[in-house]
Amino acid sequence: MSTFKAPKGTYDLLPPDSAKYLAVREAIAAPLRGSGYGYIETPGFENVELFARGVGESTDIVTKEMYVFETKGGDRLALRPETTAPVLRAVLEANLHKAGNLPVKVWYSGSQYRYERPQKGRYRHFSQVGAEAIGAEDPALDAELIILADQAYRSLGLSQFRILLNSLGDKECRPVYRAALQDFLRGLDLDEDTLRRAQINPLRVLDDKRAEVQKQLTEAPLLRDYLCDTCKAYHEEVRELITAAGVAFEDDPKLVRGLDYYTRTTFEFVHDGLGSQSAVGGGGRYDGLSEMIGGPSLPSVGWALGVDRTVLALEAEGIELDIPAATSVFAVPLGEEARRVLFAKVTELRKNGVAADFSYGGKGLKGAMKNANRSGARYTIVAGERDLADGVVQLKDMESGEQTAIGVNEIVAELESRLG
Repeated sequence: MSTFKAPKGTYDLLPPDSAKYLAVREAIAAPLRGSGYGYIETPGFENVELFARGVGESTDIVTKEMYVFETKGGDRLALRPETTAPVLRAVLEANLHKAGNLPVKVWYSGSQYRYERPQKGRYRHFSQVGAEAIGAEDPALDAELIILADQAYRSLGLSQFRILLNSLGDKECRPVYRAALQDFLRGLDLDEDTLRRAQINPLRVLDDKRAEVQKQLTEAPLLRDYLCDTCKAYHEEVRELITAAGVAFEDDPKLVRGLDYYTRTTFEFVHDGLGSQSAVGGGGRYDGLSEMIGGPSLPSVGWALGVDRTVLALEAEGIELDIPAATSVFAVPLGEEARRVLFAKVTELRKNGVAADFSYGGKGLKGAMKNANRSGARYTIVAGERDLADGVVQLKDMESGEQTAIGVNEIVAELESRLG
């Protein structure tokens, strides 16, 4: 027994369950790959200031949840708590926005790290698949991303999720709302930390999950009542495009995402079967983030969907993914000559695209056949000295139990034919 365990709030992905997570990642990525999004990967840690400026100094992520450390060279770095800011940093650094083909459309898959109180559905290390469309202000982009996320979830068989939609306005109309909200919050019985947050960014208070705070916010002014005509028209077009695509959503005038960089369109995917951690993904438009981190004006929109939460949603709906067996053929050699011959055939099968495995460790027939059953292989090849002397191997169909003698030199072609 090892003396080491996974750190608190983390988990190991192990087979066979890990296959579900891979299938979820693939399902989320598939619609993106078919819609012009290219893969991007950024480091697992970045300069602390990237998140302080972009995510927001008043957010819980920056003030409480980031893993921050100092390098031997004196640099202050943070494990990434989210990936939008790093992706935008990478696009700016590589000058992809200057290539003349805007928007830059990218997708990513990777781990995030936040120092949170661990509970089911909330971990300190978690996985997301995300998409960003950088450098264009177009309601059709916002709608496209929402539709693609909906398509991904439905391809997995999920049906009991809801899409919440709101607009957070822009730099023209939000300041007016901000002032009205601050006036309202000053009249509430809030603790000192919450009042301080209200002075820095009052929208953060609307995102407070504590019941005693939410109870006081029932009469809070709504941002939709302060939207300028331009933001109203933009939001209405997003709504119309999503509706025309047959994607159902709910208007949620109190929806506020937990990051400071969001503007205009904001949305969240929630699944009521997950209890308090009901959000399975979300995103929105972040037109000012590029300027916040020192870049030019690049209006952008994106989302991130939680792989862990999506797996929990599948379990809540009782959905079993149709994951093919990792192995199609399992070889069982009986004797040294059979080991040499069958190992060569397994190698040949793999080269021909057939998933094949081998009984290692010199096990007897009984133990090797147990391994063959556990592998999920459709066919097992068994060969001993007598078989090889006759120039054949025994091919067993693991579903029907039927066993047939096949010529050694015919086994690869025979299995390719049977497996299609």
